[in-house]
Amino acid sequence: MKMAEILLVEDNPGDVLLTRKAFERARIANILHTVGDGEEAMDFLRKRGAHTEAPTPDLVLLDLNLPKMDGGEVLREMKEDPDLRRIPVVVLTSSSAESDVLRSYELHANSYITKPPSLTELSDALKALHIYWFAIVRMPPE
Repeated sequence: MKMAEILLVEDNPGDVLLTRKAFERARIANILHTVGDGEEAMDFLRKRGAHTEAPTPDLVLLDLNLPKMDGGEVLREMKEDPDLRRIPVVVLTSSSAESDVLRSYELHANSYITKPPSLTELSDALKALHIYWFAIVRMPPE
């Protein structure tokens, strides 16, 4: 599998650290970029401001509860933008509320994962996610 460029949009430093550890534990080769709010996510994706050299991610892991611009707004903007809409977005959030799941899919999220409670379960979920998106799925050409 190739080295994936993954953008993690997460405002909680503890969850960022946990996600990094989960990727390491799962032995997944990737480059994990992180941003802490929705506005910065859009700057990264549109290569604005401090992110002019940012790569286009192969996958976005998106929390819903974000400052400045929530995850739903990020998802809406991404899926309405012809340059960004083909980037897979996996909502990775602590919410298991049916309304959040429904809203995410209505905004065209590619998947919805409620954050597992343990590092082992998160590692397992991220490993399965990585295999799915980077070994099984065939993406359209750029």
